[in-house]
Amino acid sequence: MLNLAQRLILPCIVGIVLFGALWYQADKTFMELGDPKVLTGWSLFGVIIFLALFNTRKKLAAFNLGLVRTWFVFHVAGGVLTVAIFLLHTGTIVPLGLYEQFLAVLFWLVSITGVIGVAIITIYPRRLTDSGHEIIYERVSADIFDIRELAEAEVIACTEEAGQSTLSEHYDETMDWYFRRPRFYINHLFSGVQAAAWIRSQGNAVRRYLSDKEAPYLDRLLDLAEKKAVIDKQFACQDIMRKWLVGHIPLSVALLGMSVWHILLVYVYSR
Repeated sequence: MLNLAQRLILPCIVGIVLFGALWYQADKTFMELGDPKVLTGWSLFGVIIFLALFNTRKKLAAFNLGLVRTWFVFHVAGGVLTVAIFLLHTGTIVPLGLYEQFLAVLFWLVSITGVIGVAIITIYPRRLTDSGHEIIYERVSADIFDIRELAEAEVIACTEEAGQSTLSEHYDETMDWYFRRPRFYINHLFSGVQAAAWIRSQGNAVRRYLSDKEAPYLDRLLDLAEKKAVIDKQFACQDIMRKWLVGHIPLSVALLGMSVWHILLVYVYSR
């Protein structure tokens, strides 16, 4: 299967050709004493509309509108083309005028979150696959609750059989914190091993004080902790993908709306 860079070759070539044609026509219009901003402005708005269609395509999965990954690579290439056209249209990163500056800041926020999104979509689905069986995001709390119930059952059974509370006290002081909710969020996002190191350190810290009867319960408790670490990693990867969309999509909708208002203002004041 082709990676993202390979799939982007054709869309990028199309984008370069389109931008070259637009630049040539804008320069020709300028040389003929026309206003190239009309051409570049409408071209920019057209590409923004095309980019907005990607979210619509994802919501219409039941219809045969092409593969999502094909739309995605053209969305990425279109984003790069949009930046180029924006710079051609404005001639600067932040133009003059309060309204134009606000629109430009909004445009750059959408562009930056888009770049972040490409990195997220490229990296984290692969990490979800590598971490094992993918869990359902909405069931994370329930899955963690189930594991915590099993962990507490092991601690109670250990106390009842061995007649000692060493493992129970250690669980209450340290490991109960771990089993309460997803932990090591940032570390999981960067594929760190902090969770595994923490679990190992907890086992080493208490094992020396346990009797032979208590040791098997600790082993099962650590196994449950490792299973939870997988859930935590899955949660972190899925959560960051969802949170990115919460930021990128509203900004994109706002940009589209402000662009329409910008066009209306231009034509109203040009009369």
